[in-house]
Amino acid sequence: MYTHGHHESVLRSHRWRTAENSAGYLLPHLQPHMTLLDVGAGPGTITADLATRVAQVTAAEVTEEALQLSRDEAAARGAGNIDFAVADVHALPFPDDTFCVTHAHQVLQHVADPVGALREMRRVTKPGGIVAVRESDYAAFAWYPELPELDEWMNIYQRAARANGGEPDAGRRLRSWARQAGFTDVKTTSSTWCFSTPQDREWWGGTWAERVVSSALAHQATSTGLATEQDLAYLSEGWRTWAADEDGWFSILHGELLSRA
Repeated sequence: MYTHGHHESVLRSHRWRTAENSAGYLLPHLQPHMTLLDVGAGPGTITADLATRVAQVTAAEVTEEALQLSRDEAAARGAGNIDFAVADVHALPFPDDTFCVTHAHQVLQHVADPVGALREMRRVTKPGGIVAVRESDYAAFAWYPELPELDEWMNIYQRAARANGGEPDAGRRLRSWARQAGFTDVKTTSSTWCFSTPQDREWWGGTWAERVVSSALAHQATSTGLATEQDLAYLSEGWRTWAADEDGWFSILHGELLSRA
């Protein structure tokens, strides 16, 4: 189950992502002749950026509804070198050794078997090709001021994600997962997003203030007893308090994996 869902507040956050701010560790390795599989393409902003750097991209999502978001972005940009496929990363519908690069951004933290997913990503990648993954690490997020509302938000999110079979602290586990999946040529790094300007705080705090009361996370929290609507309103107000604080600062750590198949 995808913890975030596809509420507009979630998509507004995800559409901010670009190849530059979300796949910078991969970009120096891309070449114009390459074919690339983007697993979990979502709203397709990273996908469309990657398509400007390689010959052909296949955007994959687990449902047709989610894949349509990628189709819409590609159409809006006039990206004619993107194919689309409904695909589960646990059992990708592609032959062995199909792609030069297989990429996933913020996917493995949500799947039931991340090691198996990496094996599948390796299987469909050509020998010597690249498997590239970037995952956030929620337990390593840091913010100021240290508001109790944000502490409780983190607690509820971690519990909800794990109830869905995910691992919200995936970033720190990428190296271990890759080695378990059989990779021997493994490079792991990290990078951050940081939100601290008034504009960034208004945007980031505003998206989360809405997400905690309106998204799939909110529905899950209330339906499973993780939180009441009043609890979620408290979290939402905390996000708005953080966004309005001139000292507000929020850093998101990501683990990055770059492996050769």
